Amino acid sequence: MTDYQYYYELRSRLAFAEKRLNALPPDDVISRVCLEAQRDAWEKRLAACVESGVGVGSVYITHWGKITMGGVMAGQDVTAGFVGNLSEKLDIAAAMRLDGKVALISGGARGMGAVEAGLFAREGARVVVGDVLEDEGRAVVAGLPEGAGVFVRLDVTSEDDWRRAVDLAGECFGRLDVLVNNAGVSAVGGIEDTTAAEWDRVMAVNAKGVFLGTKYAIPAMRRAGGGSIINISSQLGIVAMGESSPQYIASKGAVRLLTKSTALQYAADGIRANSVHPGPIVTPMTEGRRGDPSVQELMVSRIPLGRYGEAVEVAYGVLYLASDESSFVTGSELVIDGGWVAQ
Repeated sequence: MTDYQYYYELRSRLAFAEKRLNALPPDDVISRVCLEAQRDAWEKRLAACVESGVGVGSVYITHWGKITMGGVMAGQDVTAGFVGNLSEKLDIAAAMRLDGKVALISGGARGMGAVEAGLFAREGARVVVGDVLEDEGRAVVAGLPEGAGVFVRLDVTSEDDWRRAVDLAGECFGRLDVLVNNAGVSAVGGIEDTTAAEWDRVMAVNAKGVFLGTKYAIPAMRRAGGGSIINISSQLGIVAMGESSPQYIASKGAVRLLTKSTALQYAADGIRANSVHPGPIVTPMTEGRRGDPSVQELMVSRIPLGRYGEAVEVAYGVLYLASDESSFVTGSELVIDGGWVAQ
């Protein structure tokens, strides 16, 4: 494909994305987020074309970065300081942060997981969306760019489900580079009010689920030459809160230290592990408690920035840890809590 063909192909794709966006019903939020991400990626590549002179005025730049019209000597190299041809320059200028990577996201059917899936696809990754919510999970995948995602039913407490999910990443996309252990459940009540069954339920999803995901992803990442494991903990995995449940706090604290253990054990394999510690975030999981004015007031009073966070604000932190930008970061905690633990 010549540079001009590339330029007009991008313009065509951008127009198609805008047409689909205009046709979406207002309440189809997930599809809108994913389409906007797709549109933004194409706009980025188109801007790189324009910056390089392709499609602008009467100047025509050939596939080898030589200018042939427009008042500059024919054949003059306009890529000074850059090694390689113009197509390479365009690719580098418009490179996506997860280009070529394959990611598996648990709890990807809604909330932070769904936003992470859309953002990862926007940045060039192919995504396996895992969740027990099958209809919602398939809807997330349907909103991704064509061929960028696949859904798998994933109960994170099940070893068989984890084996199946990791195998599917290999079967569909040939490798696994990134695991986001995002699935989690919340709970309420004090120590004396908590039954052993309720303790086990929360620990099974929030702690055992992260352990199993890590265990089964590591061999696939080792085959891929390395990878990044991102475990979603909580600000309550660092500091406690009397009004929260003991099993939730204990499970998120377990995730924090399991992450550090993983980082130390597998650094030699090129596998990094980091934990993310969100504060109160606007998601379906927090919707019930946010509906209680007294709880809302209490939570916001603990946040120096004075508001709940948005899922996309966490997703961009996860994106950083999934990308090669964080290649020297492992065993660390990324706190995204509006200042909660700074107090």
